[in-house]
Amino acid sequence: MTSLKEICRGLPLNPLPENKGRRKGIPHAPVRTPNLTAQEKKLALRNALRYFPPEIQKKLALEFAEELRLYGHIYMYRFCPDIEMRAYPIGEYPCKTKSAAAIMLMIMNNLDPSVAQFPQELVTYGGNGQVFSNWAQFWLVMQYLSEMTEEQTLVMYSGHPLGLFPSHQRAPRLVITNGMVIPNYSSRDEYEKMFALGVTMYGQMTAGSYCYIGPQGIVHGTVLTVLNAGRRYLRAEDLSGKVFVTSGLGGMSGAQAKAAVIAGCVGIIAEVDEAALVKRHKQGWLMEISNNLDHCIARLREARKKKIALSLGYHGNVVDLWERLVHELDTTGELLVDLGSDQTSCHNPFNGGYYPVQLSFEEGKQLLSSNPGKFRTLVQESLKRHVAAINKLADKGMFFWDYGNAFLLEAQRAGADVAKKGANKTEFRYPSYVQHIMGDIFSLGFGPFRWVCTSGDPRDLATTDSIAMSVLEDSIRQGVSTSVKQQYHDNIRWIREAGRHSLVVGSQARILYSDQKGRVSIAVAINRAISEGKIKAPVVLSRDHHDVSGTDSPFRETSNIYDGSAFCADMAVQNFVGDAFRGATWVALHNGGGVGWGEVINGGFGLVLDGSNEAEERAKMMLSWDVSNGAVSERLSQ
Repeated sequence: MTSLKEICRGLPLNPLPENKGRRKGIPHAPVRTPNLTAQEKKLALRNALRYFPPEIQKKLALEFAEELRLYGHIYMYRFCPDIEMRAYPIGEYPCKTKSAAAIMLMIMNNLDPSVAQFPQELVTYGGNGQVFSNWAQFWLVMQYLSEMTEEQTLVMYSGHPLGLFPSHQRAPRLVITNGMVIPNYSSRDEYEKMFALGVTMYGQMTAGSYCYIGPQGIVHGTVLTVLNAGRRYLRAEDLSGKVFVTSGLGGMSGAQAKAAVIAGCVGIIAEVDEAALVKRHKQGWLMEISNNLDHCIARLREARKKKIALSLGYHGNVVDLWERLVHELDTTGELLVDLGSDQTSCHNPFNGGYYPVQLSFEEGKQLLSSNPGKFRTLVQESLKRHVAAINKLADKGMFFWDYGNAFLLEAQRAGADVAKKGANKTEFRYPSYVQHIMGDIFSLGFGPFRWVCTSGDPRDLATTDSIAMSVLEDSIRQGVSTSVKQQYHDNIRWIREAGRHSLVVGSQARILYSDQKGRVSIAVAINRAISEGKIKAPVVLSRDHHDVSGTDSPFRETSNIYDGSAFCADMAVQNFVGDAFRGATWVALHNGGGVGWGEVINGGFGLVLDGSNEAEERAKMMLSWDVSNGAVSERLSQ
């Protein structure tokens, strides 16, 4: 077993580790189909070998060429480290700075098999959200971080570590860019080639910025979405007996089952990959699993009647589930679903993000590898059936929204009936959850603020939970608007429920939605608790890129911007730059995330609180900008 000290010594070259290939018993990324020419294959191989000295390149060339042939990418499986990949307590990392150790902790959490969707392919979530492009990059980054001082900055180009460069103590220790492709070449087909060549990478949002905290990160957002959907569409504060149907139990979508139960409704979630269902069930996030639609409908009826909170995973294609609900409506006259959405990875529909209903999961994977053109055709046919079933149920009173996964966008491209008469090009027959549900919350400055306790001690997390609740309760007592008060109450309820529902997967982390005042106040209070010894080790602050000012995405985060600027990316870029010189420990700027490559620009940050006065000042300055940038942009666009 490799140790952390060995991980930090750089690439293991003498002797070379054994090439064990793809491990059995864990999920693996779908085979990619970049359609490289013979010359491009040589270039991909040459690019991969540049990480290694000439004397071993010949030995590695054959196996790297075979990986490219079999999987469409060179992951360098030989160098997948033989270590228990997880977030170790910060004091165990052999580093010169706390900032570097915190970054290493966050990287290893993103690759933890209990957190990552395809850990051996370095995919954290979303089917293709990479932490790095290959394992050589992992080893090199860990080495650089272990050597870094407080007067150096590590620069990352799409997974590739450019090196340590002189900077200064208040500069970011790490600057990341992922997928910064010239706009005219930022197409899906070009991406597949460039990723295979090893020159760019799809970092999703928090995969490539090392800020993912497991599906808890989206559980909270989904809870708020479902609660506010109930308020808006059903005029209901109590969702007991209400039925929510959706799909996906993977890296991000896995949150839906737990969110449904916390919100108090009946959640039926379809998933084609049995491994994903079993993983969520073992983690306690999914209450039941069934591959029988008759059983699913019977359990739905029972839970609905008794008003029992339930999360039931249907092992099968969501199109079959929707069509069965239509059948029940046609034969009994009973509408069994109140709320509907979708979280298949439709940002990546033709490379394993969406599997067509005409085939089993295994048949779909085989066709994707052998005939990607046919696979694409079946996906588009499936999307049309998918939408047709939803339309029938919506016509009878079900409320459906797009969850920002490009479902309606891809359905439209497939020819499905999702058009909205007289609408602009960011609007469809059904709203995105930003347009109708979360947009108003973003406009108040509320977004997914999060933190990680680097001690790894659950007691530290409990202390931060108590601090956050006290801060929000104090704010309510001091007086806030009715709309802000409701959001604070929702978040206090969330923190209380979070401990009871065992939401921690991976690092000791928490998320809540807060506004500028709340974020700054919570950060200051946590920093002072560290200084006073109430929390044993530094705390990393971060957020989802999906936030008030972190993302320009016309089909999701900025879909409620109607002045024509929804397709502009100034806000996200300014956010990244502004955070960098206002105190962030690291910053990241990405192309892609959520709705897909070329459809969005987004950025994020990490900020280490160590109990110092300097950390408090950084937090006040940086967090204020991080929210106000987007809040002001929102007001200007109205």
